[in-house]
Amino acid sequence: MTLRRALARVLVFVITASVPAQASAQLLSLGPLQSLLGSINTSSCTLPLLGSSPKLDAAVQRWARLGGSGTVRVIVSAQGGLLGTVKTIVSLLGVPLLNELVGINAIVLDVDGLTLSTLACSTAVASISVDAVVGVTGDAAPAAAYSLRSTLGVPSATPNGNGVGVAVIDSGIAPSADFSNRIVGFIDFTNGAKLTSPSDAYGHGTHVAGLIAGSASLAGGADYRGAGPSALLVGMKVLDAQGKGRTSDVIRAVEYATAQRAKYGIKVINLSLGHPIYESAGKDPLVRAVEAASKAGIVVVAAAGNLGFNAAGGESGYGGITSPGNAPSAITVGAVMTKDTTTRADDEVAPYSSRGPSWYDGFAKPDIVAPGHGLVSVAASGSTLVTQYPSARVGANYLKLSGTSMAAAVASGTVALLLEANRSAHPNAPALTPNAVKAILQYSSLRIRDAAGVDYDDLSQGAGSLNAAGALDLARAIDTAVPVGSPWWSTTVMPSSSIGGETYVWSEHIVWGTHIVWGTSIYTNEQAWALGATWGGSAVWETHIVWGTDVVWGNAATWATHIVWGTNYIGEVEGDHIVWGTADDPSSTVWGSLAEAGTGGQ
Repeated sequence: MTLRRALARVLVFVITASVPAQASAQLLSLGPLQSLLGSINTSSCTLPLLGSSPKLDAAVQRWARLGGSGTVRVIVSAQGGLLGTVKTIVSLLGVPLLNELVGINAIVLDVDGLTLSTLACSTAVASISVDAVVGVTGDAAPAAAYSLRSTLGVPSATPNGNGVGVAVIDSGIAPSADFSNRIVGFIDFTNGAKLTSPSDAYGHGTHVAGLIAGSASLAGGADYRGAGPSALLVGMKVLDAQGKGRTSDVIRAVEYATAQRAKYGIKVINLSLGHPIYESAGKDPLVRAVEAASKAGIVVVAAAGNLGFNAAGGESGYGGITSPGNAPSAITVGAVMTKDTTTRADDEVAPYSSRGPSWYDGFAKPDIVAPGHGLVSVAASGSTLVTQYPSARVGANYLKLSGTSMAAAVASGTVALLLEANRSAHPNAPALTPNAVKAILQYSSLRIRDAAGVDYDDLSQGAGSLNAAGALDLARAIDTAVPVGSPWWSTTVMPSSSIGGETYVWSEHIVWGTHIVWGTSIYTNEQAWALGATWGGSAVWETHIVWGTDVVWGNAATWATHIVWGTNYIGEVEGDHIVWGTADDPSSTVWGSLAEAGTGGQ
């Protein structure tokens, strides 16, 4: 046994044996260890007892309860100002530091039970989260001619997202004539955060990038353009050739995009990936990174997840939102089936699209839904998806996939259009904030109904389906330079849009936290739209704002064990599974065993 490990055992003995503080100080008068004594809580915390520790997320708790065999990769978040103390403890234990996540005051480690016990008992440690596996999915679909921009109501010529940078945090981006010279940066976070040439072994990131900014130059006249075909792309590779990666690499990419936003012109981050939710949003490391990016002025778009269908029961279920779709500031996007038509009258929410609310917190998600089913976009030649799904190929250069990954990409491309339109209309005004962009997308959205003609609830479709035509009208009208409390529409905008010769009325409401805000809230420059305002925080609203119909689903504090929507039972934690169904038959898991530590696809 090495000296470091021996000292570690002494430290754990002190922690778990609850010896008097004076004796502990004498025992640990060994240089740095003595200075760390004050950070140690001497209450008993042996490994099995950590199975219910509030410092650990659900996945790490389960690993501890089962005895902590081998090691588990974790993200250790320090209390404010105490990251150095945590790093010193780790150094004394002789545990290699895999990565440091400066933006969220955390480090990444592979820990055994001894190390976990030591860290969990330090008051310098705020929380310990599994470095979950993030994943994506893309289902093959038969090819059909279809124009994405037509069903969004985007004018055929402009806007196109000129000059707006979108960071695509995914499996990479393969070079293509559809992107010409608009891939302005490429960083591989699976290999030491290296600046390198664009590539994509899996193919998912390329498809996503094409839906955001593909020009369809190789399509031979077919309109396979992305929503913002002139936007700039920054590829950030965090997933391998099988479409899997680590949460810590995604966080590093988000932090890099935030730090380098001026260099690359990054205004939007697209996250078409995720993992199951193991803890509240306030503790979730990936959510915290997303919130920091939003506070810096970047619009973050996240996929809701593809966990909305109960295969056993043959029906859709609730509570399947994945992280970081549970981030309050993120624009969380579910998937719409457009039936390959321009008309919006036949649109339906895809059965697989994850419904809200978010686990633990009870946030109303998704925020909106968008076309995501059977969309044609750029293929990465030789990639895993192209090889495994030959039936999904569309000609030599394109691929047709379905999922909330695709829906998120469509929303990201649309955001690029909004930012360009607002900047062009008001070149001297501050940029639209992430909250303002979300409000615009929600307020101008179009309500959709199921096959029986019944309006989908807000946990299925959010405020409604993405309406780029209406959102662009709003973006051009809003002047962000006016004072808070003043009307900020510079022109009159009718709350309806014409798409494919049909007129559609906007939803005209915003899902703000657990409330629906109706009517004229978007007409005024509210504190709610300010940079850094927390989405859902009622304190930012002035008293003259009249709340509409509340979205009520019980006490959020109870959500760690069960969910009730209205009078309907939705789900509960049953052992190590999250299940949903009915009170009499909660028979199907949403995302399976927590022991899997993250395989939720988008």
